[in-house]
Amino acid sequence: MDIFRSLSYRNYKLNFIGQAISLLGTWMQRVAISWLVYEMTGSIFWLGFVQFISLLPSLVLSPFVGSFVDKHKKYRLVFVTQIALMIQAGVLTLVVGMGWETVLILSVLGFLQGVINAFDVLGRQSLLVSLVDNKRDLPNAIALNSSVFNAARMVGPAIGGVLLTNYGEFVCFGINFLSFIPVIICLMLMNVVEEEIKLTKESNLEGLVDGFNYLKRSPHLASLIIVLAFSSLLVIPYTSLLPAVAKDLFNGNEATFSWFESAAGLGAMIGAINMARLRTGQNLRYRVLFSALLMGLSLLLLAYAHFLPTALLFTAMVSFAMMMQNSSINTYLQTHAMPHYRARVISYYVMAFQGVAPLGTLLVGAVAEYTGIKTTLYIMGGAGVAIAIFFYGYLRQHIHRPLFKF
Repeated sequence: MDIFRSLSYRNYKLNFIGQAISLLGTWMQRVAISWLVYEMTGSIFWLGFVQFISLLPSLVLSPFVGSFVDKHKKYRLVFVTQIALMIQAGVLTLVVGMGWETVLILSVLGFLQGVINAFDVLGRQSLLVSLVDNKRDLPNAIALNSSVFNAARMVGPAIGGVLLTNYGEFVCFGINFLSFIPVIICLMLMNVVEEEIKLTKESNLEGLVDGFNYLKRSPHLASLIIVLAFSSLLVIPYTSLLPAVAKDLFNGNEATFSWFESAAGLGAMIGAINMARLRTGQNLRYRVLFSALLMGLSLLLLAYAHFLPTALLFTAMVSFAMMMQNSSINTYLQTHAMPHYRARVISYYVMAFQGVAPLGTLLVGAVAEYTGIKTTLYIMGGAGVAIAIFFYGYLRQHIHRPLFKF
């Protein structure tokens, strides 16, 4: 099928299979961590704080890591980071198994995971171009990567909810530890040929500045990163509220929380599949605009929802729009950035997405603690609509053709 055309490349297929298995464990661990922290503290603020700590390295390190990745072999970097993530997952499993877990220990382990992820995410994103022989299939490969990520996001929390209810967090963490074995095996089976690296004497700081100057000269790239940064600060952190939404607004338990996570994963997976069906030539910036608007409106509807099935539907809609927006931005950046600057541009994308998000979770957690969950969701939905309106104004000013022509 045309939608799966990137799987015809052996290296990409191995990457796809390994990540599909590993990501199931990753999402089980994320659900278990969120529920464990909320059960231990009963605080939305601490729930957001632990997520903030785990994502903080992406904000601080990503731009510097981009320059580092541009000057090193991506395959070797990904192999090392996957082993490091497996070790981190093993330590977390041991800590919970021995009953040593505290907010401090979970935060430290989350921070270490975040540091490793800062290198792993940029390495894997930059490696994609070497896994697909025909570069015209790169957008499809990016979209399929998003599909497998969100399929795991849909299935992982559902399985994690059952395991949490019946066996506890330890089993979820243990399965995540074991799930790294297939991805490491798949990496070992690859035969990746990367472009020759042009070594430079510039430091990572100089590379950071050079990448920033390139973005200043490329407003069509910079504007999308700015949209993503504001979404990550004010809208996307809605996911950090899902445990509280499930428990406090709908009197639910671990299973109810896993339904919300699975609904979010389903919506995002549909969005990723929709992106995989796109053909070359479609204007991705228009998709970013409409996705940002839909994300804000769906959050407003989620805040208003009183019936659990409709709340799950609106959660899926938010994630569908979020996936369409983020995948469109990612695809546009990868296909329009100059090859020499690609990793650095992606580093700013990761900083805007995963780096700004921890600030958002901390902010959202504090606001929710003070104003309540519903009011916070209304504020976030309104912010999403405002972002879409401002981006619409930007496109009207800089694109001199009918804005709604597809």
